[in-house]
Amino acid sequence: MKNIDKNKDFETRSLDTVCINESHLEHKWYHNIKYLIVGLLFGIVFIKAEIISWYRIQEMFRFQSFHMYGVIGSAVIVGAISVFMIKKLNIKTIYGEKIEFHDKKFNKGQIIGGLIFGLGWAITGACPGPIFAQIGTGVTVMIITLFFAIVGTWVYGYFRNKLPH
Repeated sequence: MKNIDKNKDFETRSLDTVCINESHLEHKWYHNIKYLIVGLLFGIVFIKAEIISWYRIQEMFRFQSFHMYGVIGSAVIVGAISVFMIKKLNIKTIYGEKIEFHDKKFNKGQIIGGLIFGLGWAITGACPGPIFAQIGTGVTVMIITLFFAIVGTWVYGYFRNKLPH
């Protein structure tokens, strides 16, 4: 019975590329400082580009401005070019580990999840990354959004096996 549970877990985890490509290297705690620095720089870019602006996000959802579509579109293009280059040139991680891409099957859960995500984004004016930058700029009401983003993540994890994957 344990092997069946393990296989189900693998099958569920195989849907998450993040889980498959986990690094097996162990580092000292101070190796995480680089992520703090990149996160701070990313937050500064979010602020300067007005990506965390509630008004910019509302303009996007009302189709009143191209600003956010330009940002998102350029990120998609950079991501597509990056994946193409990683595959074509067989690029490895900075630690020499192979980067693997796995096909994912389309399912109705992606539509439902996307709608929930978009609705939350439109109502609150924040998606997960910019929440921290918004809090950092003094928009402390976003702490409530962060709290419920964490609650939503927990709820998803709790009901994950019962959801359509």
